[in-house]
Amino acid sequence: MAQKPSIPKGTRDFSSVEMAKRNYIFDTIREVYNLYGFQPIETPAMENLSTLMGKYGEEGDKLLFKILNSGDCLTNITDAELLERNPAKFAGKACEKGLRYDLTVPFARFVVQHRNEISFPFKRYQIQPVWRADRPQKGRYREFYQCDGDVVGSDSLLNEVEFILIMDEVFRRFGIRVCIKMNNRKILSGIAEIIGESDKIVDITVAIDKLDKIGLDNVNAELRNKGISEQAIAQLQPIIVMKGGNREKLAVLKNALQRSETGIRGIEETEYILGHIEKLSLTSEVETDLTLARGLNYYTGTIFEVKALDVEIGSITGGGRYDNLTGVFGMDGVSGVGISFGADRIYDVLNQLNLYPSDSLKTTQVMFVNFGEKEVSYLLPIISQIRMAGIRTEIYPESAKMKKQMGYADAKKIPFVALAGETEIKENKINLKNMSSGEQQLVTAEELIELFPHL
Repeated sequence: MAQKPSIPKGTRDFSSVEMAKRNYIFDTIREVYNLYGFQPIETPAMENLSTLMGKYGEEGDKLLFKILNSGDCLTNITDAELLERNPAKFAGKACEKGLRYDLTVPFARFVVQHRNEISFPFKRYQIQPVWRADRPQKGRYREFYQCDGDVVGSDSLLNEVEFILIMDEVFRRFGIRVCIKMNNRKILSGIAEIIGESDKIVDITVAIDKLDKIGLDNVNAELRNKGISEQAIAQLQPIIVMKGGNREKLAVLKNALQRSETGIRGIEETEYILGHIEKLSLTSEVETDLTLARGLNYYTGTIFEVKALDVEIGSITGGGRYDNLTGVFGMDGVSGVGISFGADRIYDVLNQLNLYPSDSLKTTQVMFVNFGEKEVSYLLPIISQIRMAGIRTEIYPESAKMKKQMGYADAKKIPFVALAGETEIKENKINLKNMSSGEQQLVTAEELIELFPHL
């Protein structure tokens, strides 16, 4: 017996109903990006490893899916190197390409490569899959979609303000209650500077970013393992667990970081953003969260993360400012800021909360029964007319038994079935049946079109 086929762990198939739900997510996000003046681009699924490596920190580099060179990937590898069984060294010689880890680094490569064709500031959105060699678990996949929006070529903090508005509008449309968390990497750098551990800023941010996942004791243990002194860890505690409103937290920080020019600059940037946001009517809560670090090395200013309030799941959106990213590709002085909606996690949240609008699935609205060639010839012009009016319509392809055709309509949850026999053809009409109530009415094509939006 043939082995039942399967798919790799951390990936998923999506049925037509699930795809309709996902397209609702993509379309909603796309509409909001367009509303704010963003335009779409696409980049290849694979990039040169030289483009990807070193951009995500040590942990991120380990999660890159590397692609073996075509043909004989062992050409440049000696027997001694094979016996050495060193994965990193092997990949360095046998792999030149990798699947993209996110959309931001490929976007930075795109900007540098196409700099002469781009008008700055450049506002783009990109909705494509990414891949990470992560351990699959609830809400964490090896293949998933990101829905990124970025602005490059502008230092203005108004971009951060607008991204908060974009996140708020997207989740308002979805009906998901969220908290938009915000911090600034300059504040984190200032904290590291004040506690005397500036050279350990990456280790500190990676550890405290895990606070929600592993708890304070385990964060402190990780800090010790990274060589952070006990005195520095003690100084971190009141900052990590700080409570209160946004302005209260910033007031305490301003006092604590007064000797750090970098830290004070981060506080001023956060105050500017809050000053504008506080004047606007947002659906979502915006919280300054000092434990938010987002472990990726390329963030240099404001950082964002969005948490769903009614479902236990990781962040469903994240992002921030990355002033130095294009510099690694030889294009200095181009500031950027962006966010990424996690479509797969949003999908899970909408499913758990059952928040899809009734018409979001875009399923067939009317199915025509097929009695035979004579009836099909009569119906096809009518079906074309109905489709031209925007009504999603199909005709059963074979003249099968009525029971089978009605069963098909029922299985697909098609709300209306239309049919035309000898009597209907003589009267130039259609018999329209409501599958829910069983009610039937004899209508012309024009009457059906007029009637349908009200059904």
